[in-house]
Amino acid sequence: MISIDDVERAARTIAGRVHRTPLLRSATLSDRLGAEAHLKAELFQRTGSFKVRGALNRIAELTDEERNRGVISISAGNHAQALAWAAREAGLDALIVMWQGADALKVAATRGYGAAIDQEAADPTQSFERLNELIAQTGRTLVHPFNDAAVIAGQGTVALEILEAELRPDVVVVPVGGGGLVSGIATAVRARLPSARVIGVEPESSPALHEGLKAGRSLPVTPKSAADALNAPFAGEHCIEICSELGVESVLVSEDELAEAFRWLYARTKFACELGAAASTAALLSGKVRVEPGETVVAVVSGGNVAPKQAAAILDS
Repeated sequence: MISIDDVERAARTIAGRVHRTPLLRSATLSDRLGAEAHLKAELFQRTGSFKVRGALNRIAELTDEERNRGVISISAGNHAQALAWAAREAGLDALIVMWQGADALKVAATRGYGAAIDQEAADPTQSFERLNELIAQTGRTLVHPFNDAAVIAGQGTVALEILEAELRPDVVVVPVGGGGLVSGIATAVRARLPSARVIGVEPESSPALHEGLKAGRSLPVTPKSAADALNAPFAGEHCIEICSELGVESVLVSEDELAEAFRWLYARTKFACELGAAASTAALLSGKVRVEPGETVVAVVSGGNVAPKQAAAILDS
C-alpha cells in the first residue's frame, strides 16, 4: 500500500515538469446530473495523458545501476509515450514492448521521443510474455505501466490538483485500464476526504479491475474494447489491494456508451479526447454512476491520444 505521503512526495518530485491541467465545470453536465460536475482535463498533459506523472516519479527513484541498464516497459501507447519522453529527459535508453496492430500514431510518437520499440507480440496478453523475455535477455529495469508503487503515487498527483482547487468532491470517477490511476487517486482522495466515493470505470469487454476486485486477486482477461488505452489483460496486484482496502467502486460501460460520451465531450466541451478517456463521462451520462442532488462530482478525462480516423468514425456514427 502507498500513502498520501507518497503521493505528496511524488508531487514534489515531478513539480515543474508536468502541466497543472485544467479542472473545468461543465454547466451542461451539472444540469443533467443535478449536481456540480467538473472535468479534470488530463488530455492536455505532456505526451497527451496522465501517464507521464507516474513515469517521471518512477525514473526519479532509479539507482545509478538501474539507470545504466536502461529502462523497459509495455504499453498500448500512452505509457509508451510518457516513458519514452521521461527517459529522454533523464538521458536514459528506453525499450517499449507494444504489439502488432497497436495504434500507428502512438507507435510513431513513442519512436519520436527516442525509444526503441518491439512489436513481436500479437496482442496485449502475448506482449507481457514478450516483456518478460526481453527483461531476461537485456537486464533492463522495468518501469511497469500500472503495478508499481512509484508509478501509482505519481498518478495520484492528479487528485492533489483536484483537492488543491478547493473542491470537496463527493464523487470522483476515473477511467481504468490496469488500475494505476484510480489507485493513486483513491489514495489521495480518501486520505483527505474519507467519505468521498471513488469509482473506476472500465469497458464491459475489458473488465480487468472489475474481475480482480470480485476475486480478490489479479485475474487474466481477454481485452477487446475499441478503447485501446483501457485494454489491460489483468489489473495490478498492488492496484487490487489498494482499491479493495479503500472501497473503490467498479462500474462497467458498453462500447456504445463510450462512443456516446466521446461524441458528447467533443460537442459540449470541445475535448478531442481518446475513447478510453471518455469512460468516466460515459458512466455519468448513462446513469451507471449516480450522484445525489447538490453533490460535487469530478470526472477524469485521462488522455487525448486519439487517431483521427477513429475519432472521425465515432463522430460520424
